[in-house]
Amino acid sequence: MYVKRDVPIRNRKNPGERETGAHARRRDELEDAMAVPAATAAELESSMLARAARILYSFTVASPELSMTDVVRRTGLPRSSVHRIMDQLVQLRALERAGGKYRLGLGLIELGALAAHQNRLREAALPHLHRLQATTGALVHLAILDGHEIVYLEKIGGSPNGRIPSRLGGRQPAYCTAAGKAMLAFADEDELAAALEAGTPARTPFTITGPQALRRELALIRERGVALDREENYRGISCVAAPLRDATGRPVAAISLSGPPERINPRALTPTLLTATRAVWRALYVPARRRPALHPS
Repeated sequence: MYVKRDVPIRNRKNPGERETGAHARRRDELEDAMAVPAATAAELESSMLARAARILYSFTVASPELSMTDVVRRTGLPRSSVHRIMDQLVQLRALERAGGKYRLGLGLIELGALAAHQNRLREAALPHLHRLQATTGALVHLAILDGHEIVYLEKIGGSPNGRIPSRLGGRQPAYCTAAGKAMLAFADEDELAAALEAGTPARTPFTITGPQALRRELALIRERGVALDREENYRGISCVAAPLRDATGRPVAAISLSGPPERINPRALTPTLLTATRAVWRALYVPARRRPALHPS
């Protein structure tokens, strides 16, 4: 829920009267201001995090650069607090100082771009993930690679015994999960080296450990187009996953099917999985008027 901070405009003689001076400037600032999360207007008002949020929300498309005085006026916070918080936000790359003005920093721009991409990815994938789950009966995951780990953006279905310990926003090691290996197989060398440097300890007796063994496994994944997890991360859970790659070939996500080993038959599931992955790829990258049968992996 979002709210606007209401500021009364006094001395208006009638609705049609033109505003001038300070009243007009204040009205423009109010209309220009972004919606502030409702929680910051009441119960969290005094917290540092809420104050930082109010400062960040004072920047808008129409007013991308503000002085400290501007921020104090827009937020209503004490100048000493604004000065201290803005200095910290600059250090965190959430703000940039440009002479006597401030603007949103690259750190926020990067986070915003990531959030927009992930939301678009999830929205494009969701109908195809539901169809995939209905067709296969397996637990379906949509995951992205973040360093040496994967992060689950979506989870559809579930194992009958509830043994698969995944959740939205949850993380798992990339080297021993099908989704992680599907993305590592097509990652650039720097990303792969960083993931290997984080270590590949055995999580089960079936985990592929050691840089050379894992590199051989990734080469096989590039050949067959899908990655397998043969109880490498958890006993009693197997997976098959396919990468979703952009126009440059870089992996942007992976779709996986998980379940008990007796229910995950990679040979039988791979065609359906690749069909779903291609459908998501087309939804993301191909204009609606032309949908060529391009292979995402």
